[in-house]
Amino acid sequence: MLQNKEGQRVPAVTFRTRQDNQWKDVTTDQIFAGKTVIVFALPGAYTPTCSATHLPRYNELAPTFSKLGVDEIVCLSVNDGFVMAEWQKDQDAPNVTFIPDGNGEFTEKMGMLVDKASLGFGKRSWRYSMLVKDGVIVKQFIEPEKEGDPFEVSDADTMLRYLAPAAKAPEPAVIFTKPGCPHCARARALLEANGVAYEEVALGKAVTFSTIRAVSGRGTAPQVFIGGRHIGGADDLAAYFASSQKLAA
Repeated sequence: MLQNKEGQRVPAVTFRTRQDNQWKDVTTDQIFAGKTVIVFALPGAYTPTCSATHLPRYNELAPTFSKLGVDEIVCLSVNDGFVMAEWQKDQDAPNVTFIPDGNGEFTEKMGMLVDKASLGFGKRSWRYSMLVKDGVIVKQFIEPEKEGDPFEVSDADTMLRYLAPAAKAPEPAVIFTKPGCPHCARARALLEANGVAYEEVALGKAVTFSTIRAVSGRGTAPQVFIGGRHIGGADDLAAYFASSQKLAA
């Protein structure tokens, strides 16, 4: 039976992390004392759900969480410091702190250590998330105890709805760009100035002007898409933000 520890303090442990190719001990006090922290724990680095959905969405919503008073977002897994450090590089998630619970000490004290021997994983963390304020667990979302790797309640959007039920999650954005293009630089600056997190797809051998033309109907760069809608180039993007600001007013 997995344990819900709302109202209790997080376990006191020291994590062995790798930073700048050096060992660095990080204590739970350093992570949680005097701060509001979101923790999401997952079964393993590089695994499909963790890499494709769980982690990226927390990284994407980090600016929104920050506006709601969250100081830090921590991704915790029962992996060693080398694995977590490499996974952090691979994921390009600068808004998330990666913490290796290599011995499973924190996870075991949380009552979340489970046996994944059937997958060759050994002991791993059950998937869950929690909101911690000054070391005290305020809210915990634990995935249901059933076969497989359920992913229903520990996601970033569930945490956002808990923190601010009326908050609107930012829409995903992508920009197709050409290296050295001044209009592309202007479009990037507009997205950043308006607090829009985006993915950039640069033209090259894999993505060409033919690709842009096929998806947008235009053969020029940049081309911006927000929330599945084609916005257009830099001028179109500026008009889009101007219109949004008028509607907000």
